[in-house]
Amino acid sequence: MSSVAGLLIPANRRNPAVELLDQLDLDHGDVRAKRTGFVIMLLLSGVIAIAGIIGDSTATVIGAMIIAPLSTPILGIAAGIVTGRASLVGRSVLWLAGGMVAVVILGVLLSYTIPDPASLTTNPQVTSRTAPTLMDLLAAFATGLAGAFAMCRRDLSNILPGVAISISLVPPLGVVGVSLGQGQFDAAFGASMLFLSNVVALIIAGSLVFTLAGYPRDPEAVVDANRRRAYTIVGVLTAVVAIPLVVNSLIIAFVASWTVTLHSVTNEWLDGTKGASVTGVNWNGLQATVGVESPDGDLPPLEEYRDDLSGKLPSYVSVNLDVQSGSQVEVR
Repeated sequence: MSSVAGLLIPANRRNPAVELLDQLDLDHGDVRAKRTGFVIMLLLSGVIAIAGIIGDSTATVIGAMIIAPLSTPILGIAAGIVTGRASLVGRSVLWLAGGMVAVVILGVLLSYTIPDPASLTTNPQVTSRTAPTLMDLLAAFATGLAGAFAMCRRDLSNILPGVAISISLVPPLGVVGVSLGQGQFDAAFGASMLFLSNVVALIIAGSLVFTLAGYPRDPEAVVDANRRRAYTIVGVLTAVVAIPLVVNSLIIAFVASWTVTLHSVTNEWLDGTKGASVTGVNWNGLQATVGVESPDGDLPPLEEYRDDLSGKLPSYVSVNLDVQSGSQVEVR
């Protein structure tokens, strides 16, 4: 290993490749114990996560994240890529896919216990996992680095519970299942993108750290393996996942800027109207609804507001005023 790699992963603390592969390969060694442990913890973490999502309990969701075992096959994919073991990659993908399907099915089944399906649209446990951004991908990548380092170094195994809390794997799948069960397909798509971005980030981070640790040159690695195809697939997946995250991040940034503009323009328009104020700005797609209240019910001429907004927002952004009485007035 290079001097930098030796500093980050000292030789006397490095986990041998045979032990690393044994930990990450669910079809090697004590197979029965590994498989039953994975399935039991997956199902329990799924039920706990879904219960926490439906009940809007952050503590319960965190508990599910601690015991969720999905990082094992994900890092198994990374280890298989680095060591040239295509069979390990394939088996890990199957375990990951099976785990995904199981949690989503649990979510669909448990979604029928929700008394008011409309509450999902305001449930923070759902809404916080349906609009992933590049920051989510960055956080997942950093978490993957931490998890991979913990797997490489014997002295860092105690940080794995913290790593499990940092990465969101089972909860987004729970949101996918619950949303599908209630017919909220947009939310299900958003949560699935969060899960996939976390998976891709973990694979990339794991591959980098395992390479840095020298596992491609280990006797356990397949020397003549062609890794180019695997790296190409990971690169394509990264692009596929990153593009919608970039778009969503830009949308969030633009909406935040437009919201500031609406607040500023509306406050200037109301200036001089005694007691009038802006109560908030809500968005539904590209339609903004500006809440306004006035104790006397008086508002400045609407034409002035239209003129003030002219040129300050894109033409495709529509604006409505929601006055104190509850009625809405279309502005543009």
